[in-house]
Amino acid sequence: MHDKSFSESYKNAGVDITAGYKAVELMKKHVARTMTSGVNSDLGGFGGLFTLDKKIKNPVLVSGTDGVGTKLKLAFLMDKHNTVGIDCVAMCVNDVICCGAKPLFFLDYIAVGKNVPERVASIVEGVAEGCVQAGAALIGGETAEMPGFYPVDEYDLAGFAVGVVDKKKILSNKDMKEGDVVIGIPSSGVHSNGFSLVRKVFDIENADIKTPLEALGGKSLGETLLTPTKIYVKPLLNLIDKVKVKAVSHITGGGFYENMPRSLKEGFGLKIEKSAVKILPIFDMIMKTGNIAERDMFNTFNMGVGMSVVVDKKDADKAVKILNASGENAYILGEVVKSDDGVILC
Repeated sequence: MHDKSFSESYKNAGVDITAGYKAVELMKKHVARTMTSGVNSDLGGFGGLFTLDKKIKNPVLVSGTDGVGTKLKLAFLMDKHNTVGIDCVAMCVNDVICCGAKPLFFLDYIAVGKNVPERVASIVEGVAEGCVQAGAALIGGETAEMPGFYPVDEYDLAGFAVGVVDKKKILSNKDMKEGDVVIGIPSSGVHSNGFSLVRKVFDIENADIKTPLEALGGKSLGETLLTPTKIYVKPLLNLIDKVKVKAVSHITGGGFYENMPRSLKEGFGLKIEKSAVKILPIFDMIMKTGNIAERDMFNTFNMGVGMSVVVDKKDADKAVKILNASGENAYILGEVVKSDDGVILC
């Protein structure tokens, strides 16, 4: 198909068109895993086509976009590239689900200093895995070879997701009231936020990141930090179907203090017992190694809570059981109070 497409001059400038074609061929098997009934296009066209389910009476499209950030530096140092794609998908679909929307499809953007087809396919392998976990189809993307802009062994990764929700089912905090319960759903680790601070704390480029550590359950620092972001789509869709959910917050950069208030009704805050938060060992290590103030930790990292959910007090135990039946280890974090202070950690 592409046997006549070759430019010696472009290759001499650092861009190998044929490497791009090879990368597409290598990634097709991964993309195939993500196909859903709404997909109307094959990989390689100029646009990704998707048909909406006609059973949804008043469909509202919900979109989210994000990248992996400087967590990619860990992938470079560990020479492991097949998990950061999960992070990329997670950061987008976990935002979309906060509205109650089911992710439909995802598109990725990979910018490389040099197109190494096997490495690009490895990155897409992770993207595809994230899409499978989210129930979304990977219907397109772009790989840009940019010599002189990125080092030959480095790349950037970003993407966006589009989901759909029936207008009457969009999550709303209008019924939020004092005494409602906040439920925390555990994170898998640092996820994909705060890595500029993490890298500074551990002097990551010069540190031993491959030796197993007892404090991290026998995992190395590099392995622990590279743990992919958890994708919460399926457990939350299941919960929303069975319990009235008043608010969902995705805990990303900005931690508790920035993210949780974004889903609150005006005039209300969240009172959370610090002792209730099941802080993961990696956060204790970051805090002690970097001598970081506790408030800064809760204002930068998820601290072991990837998502928070607000439900009526009478539904709290049922919601926890439903989430845990989906494989989560959800637990009650605190309650909604009348306050203009956002999150109150006590």
